[in-house]
Amino acid sequence: MFNLIAIIIAIAAVVATLAHAGYLAMLSSAANKRAGGTPIAQYVRSRWPVAGVTTAGALIAWVLTSGTGVADVLAIVLAAGSGLGATKALQSTQQRYRTGE
Repeated sequence: MFNLIAIIIAIAAVVATLAHAGYLAMLSSAANKRAGGTPIAQYVRSRWPVAGVTTAGALIAWVLTSGTGVADVLAIVLAAGSGLGATKALQSTQQRYRTGE
């Protein structure tokens, strides 16, 4: 049962980190196509390390779910940290560039 919880949390973390990376990719693409998008492109480049670290952490947590009890606990902690970090980073980027309000 504990392993199932770890797997669910790890999958949710991977989804959150990929959402953050995908948003950065879309923002970067739009900034590169637009005249005057250089400041946005620079901001996105500064955020890629955060996306990379959180994605790597979530994937490592997912791999750890194949282990025993101690590995499951580590997987839950790592996945939760990666998922929350990616979610916060995504929210801050979205708030910075939110339009239409």
